[in-house]
Amino acid sequence: MAIQWFPGHMHKARKEIKKVMPKIDLIIEVLDARIPYSSENPLVAELRGDKPCIKLLNKSDLADPKVTQMWIEHFQESRNIKALAVTQDQPAKIKQTLNLCKQFFPDRNLAVKPVRVLIMGIPNVGKSSVINTLAGRFIAKVGDEPAITKRQQKIILDNGIELMDTPGFLWPKIHNVNSGYRLAMTGAIKSTAMEYEDVALFAAAYLATAYPALLLKRYKLTELSTDEMVVLETIGKKRGFLQAGGKVNLHKTSEILLNEFRAKLIGEISLETPAMIHAELDEMRNSQ
Repeated sequence: MAIQWFPGHMHKARKEIKKVMPKIDLIIEVLDARIPYSSENPLVAELRGDKPCIKLLNKSDLADPKVTQMWIEHFQESRNIKALAVTQDQPAKIKQTLNLCKQFFPDRNLAVKPVRVLIMGIPNVGKSSVINTLAGRFIAKVGDEPAITKRQQKIILDNGIELMDTPGFLWPKIHNVNSGYRLAMTGAIKSTAMEYEDVALFAAAYLATAYPALLLKRYKLTELSTDEMVVLETIGKKRGFLQAGGKVNLHKTSEILLNEFRAKLIGEISLETPAMIHAELDEMRNSQ
């Protein structure tokens, strides 16, 4: 599935970020802990250069904790990068980010020269909720639909940090096909830009391979087929989503599978590991 979703305000955001970047001391990039690579915007690395960066793996309560730890270790292998797993029901953990910011500038008098921080994140990773927690008050509009924030805003915190918010934006084209599916699974891409059945088939294939026990338990199945269409049809039959002639309503089944994944009703699930991504990138390079 080749996703190309680059509304006008996203193009504008890229230009604005490039313009403001020379004045910024540090980047906070909010990622979805279920898809740390796929929710990592390659434009961030391109625009930040060697500036310090904190990767916040948000929604970590939805992800597989063992895989999340793999990603934290992976990110922190790179120079000037720290990583932290956070979730909205643990605001104190999110506020640790401010101490991490200060650790990059131990000798700076923050009362005289605050740390200028740019917070970034693709749509629907929870960036606005993180901002509200860091500020200790309602600043940014929060919603389940992608692309809520439409313009930049500066937020003065009372601890020597100036926070610059940016609209969430995707890059013009997602080259890794699997990343497109993972973004769609987590809700980072609007439903109007995806085919539910297509995404659900990807989800069924992955979950049946990576988390078979969770899938069996959630849908009260006794076995799993190696064919993702059969898996999806079996789930539909179990839920009674049958049309005339006994045919499974695939659209309704697809919506249920994706919505229950997003709501953690299936379990704590990560959609990618560092090793998986290395293999996918190697395959992409070899196929060029």
